[in-house]
Amino acid sequence: MIRSFERLGSTQRWLSDRIRRGEITEETAVIAELQTDGIGSRESRWIGHRGNFFASIALKESHLPEDLPPSAASIYFAFVMKQLLSSRYPDLWVKWPNDLYLGEKKVGGVLTARLKGFYVVGIGINLKKSEKNFAALETELSAMILLDMYLDRLRSAPKWKELFREYRLEFEKTRAFSAHIGQKRISLENAQIMDDGSIVVNGERMVSLR
Repeated sequence: MIRSFERLGSTQRWLSDRIRRGEITEETAVIAELQTDGIGSRESRWIGHRGNFFASIALKESHLPEDLPPSAASIYFAFVMKQLLSSRYPDLWVKWPNDLYLGEKKVGGVLTARLKGFYVVGIGINLKKSEKNFAALETELSAMILLDMYLDRLRSAPKWKELFREYRLEFEKTRAFSAHIGQKRISLENAQIMDDGSIVVNGERMVSLR
């Protein structure tokens, strides 16, 4: 089922709240033409512009690859989107653990939560317009068509092990950046990516569950 709205504060909050209340028990996608209070990394606000991609999807854990580690969920769902768009945007890649980059600028991101037997996957992508220091795909592709394409791709999504073989190579681009782990900003120059999507930096294993 797809629920479409002209305007929502946050597709992720809307969907998660209704799952918690037991109002949604089947796989559901929510999309908004405009999102006014989107969630970014570390609970920051993801600023949206009309026509960009604002969607959240509730997927049953039992319908996803059995080898998908919870710690790798955001990487997995971001990379499936990257694969979908890679023929149009060869410079699109996934920065650990949940950001979509176009070249050296962020173009979107993925937030994933586990809730009552679901993975709730929130995705924001600048399709039309971006804020300063961010990027946009500047595409004529509509958000609804992209959602349909993404849902179709998820129906035949690869196992984590298959996807990770490709992501491990792409992870090298992440080394030029840093990431927030808790309240700390960590350089990823010497990070080692593990099979479950976690990283090891200076002997310390770090997991991002967002």
